Amino acid sequence: MKQVTSMMAGVVIEILVKAGDQVSDGQEVAILESMKMQLPVQSTLAGKVSSIKVNSGDFVNEGDPLLDLE
Repeated sequence: MKQVTSMMAGVVIEILVKAGDQVSDGQEVAILESMKMQLPVQSTLAGKVSSIKVNSGDFVNEGDPLLDLE
């Protein structure tokens, strides 16, 4: 299973995809807020979203999984 992970610690502001969506390498999949900056999270893989591991408002650390891809 492939995972898209957080590139830094922060709060999940928005998830831009849903289960079943097809994502491409480089596509923005979520927005994190860290140090009052909103930063897009880009997928480093292509695939179909099988599950989303976080919700808006959740705090994540660097390397935490955000979503799974098939």
